Amino acid sequence: MSSPSARLLALLSLLQTGSARTGTELAARLGVSGRTVRTDIERLRELGYPVDATRGPVGGYRLGAGGRLPPLLLDDEEAVAVTVGLQVAAGVTGIAEAGARARAKIEQVLPTRLRPMVQALGSTIDRGQENIDTDAPDPEVDAAVLGAVAAAIRDVEWLRFDYQETARLVEPYRLLSWQRRWHLVARDPELGEWATYRVDWMSLRMPTRRRFEPHPLPGGDYTAFAMRTIAASGWAVHARLRIAAAAESVLDRINPTVGVVEPIDEETCVLVTGADSLDTVAAYIGMLMMDFTVESPAELVPRLRLLSERYARAVAGSVDANGS
Repeated sequence: MSSPSARLLALLSLLQTGSARTGTELAARLGVSGRTVRTDIERLRELGYPVDATRGPVGGYRLGAGGRLPPLLLDDEEAVAVTVGLQVAAGVTGIAEAGARARAKIEQVLPTRLRPMVQALGSTIDRGQENIDTDAPDPEVDAAVLGAVAAAIRDVEWLRFDYQETARLVEPYRLLSWQRRWHLVARDPELGEWATYRVDWMSLRMPTRRRFEPHPLPGGDYTAFAMRTIAASGWAVHARLRIAAAAESVLDRINPTVGVVEPIDEETCVLVTGADSLDTVAAYIGMLMMDFTVESPAELVPRLRLLSERYARAVAGSVDANGS
């Protein structure tokens, strides 16, 4: 290290990673002796940084909570990772502005040698359009709501909110980000039923500050459960369709989040599916390439009729391979 001050900053950067680092590891990374590491640790403590030490085979040093706010120290790879991450976050509905502000602040304090590389990344990375499977705009997610839900999960506290004009009290367990939407996997403490809720449809009430005894999710896979239940409860509109095919044949052609399949007999089943709009349902149901009838909602039928008329006009106005 070029100077004791530079070494202290490098040591502080290593201690910020969260996991404990042994004195031997720190000495090797800094190119100094173990005695020098211990001296520098004491110097950091004198400067107001709480460095905790634990003994044993899994012990070591780590930066504790409290004391002075340490400077944010990023090496070259970390600067690249943060820039790319914030560039992506700038395209997430609801936190785009906050992500752009954070990226600007980081770029402002970067050292001269890193600034050209980071600015190059910021000016050359484009994001392809993600909203290609629906005609509806991306949902707006309130960052404060997202944070409050995450805090209730962390603190193992009941969460109270209004959801589609219904008051809910749940045990929150896990957040899932999927298709530009945030979902909460939670359990009704009174009924013992598990469900998935759209975070952008929530209107939070006052925090309960009441802890609960966690219950294991049957199967234990929160992501798989959410993906199964989103089809039936996580879309703006839903449709119930009778398909002239076996349930296994339909399941072979759809993603679990697209719909829930209920077998009726060996040649018939019911598909409960959803989307952001009935126009999207009408467009995608044809991709099954199977005969079907609409059980609900009735509003889907006129959209299907409009599509069928357009397809019929396209066929009538087309010229086949024989020129007829």
